[in-house]
Parts: sequence; structure tokens; C-alpha cells
Amino acid sequence: MTIKELLLQEIESSSDTILAETLDFLRFIKTKETQTQPKPELVNSTGLSLLEHLKTIGQWEGDDLQECLELVYATRGKAQFDYDNPFE
Repeated sequence: MTIKELLLQEIESSSDTILAETLDFLRFIKTKETQTQPKPELVNSTGLSLLEHLKTIGQWEGDDLQECLELVYATRGKAQFDYDNPFE
């Protein structure tokens, strides 16, 4: 008998309570399996690589540059340092 056939045989003779727990456990294992998949490696960007990337983007087109800059200035957070900076 295959594993699937054995499981089906056990399912047929199990109570609804056991089946509910089994279903939860099976879903947990499947979720855990997808979370442990290897993640793609992060590549650290350098100043040079960023400048090279900018060359591929092209130039600003449109008439909303000033509006976009104002939005950036209006919504960006202000840094506040309440501790002594050892580098000053």
C-alpha cells in the first residue's frame, strides 16, 4: 500500500475530532514547508552600481517634477537624535 492509501484508510476509521486536528497539522506542515524555502540572496548595492542603474532609467519626462518634489518634502520624516553622537 502507498502512503496515501494508508492515510485514506486511517481517515476512514477516525473521528471528526481527530480529523480536524490532523487537517490543522497538515496545513501547518505545508505552510512551514513553504516558509523554509531558500530565499534569494540579497546583493549589496554600491554607489557605482546605483549610478550604473541610473543610466538605464533615462531622463525625467513630464511637467510634474516640482509637484513630486514638494510632495517628497511635505511627507518625509525629520530625523531627531536625542543622544550624544560619538562621531562629533
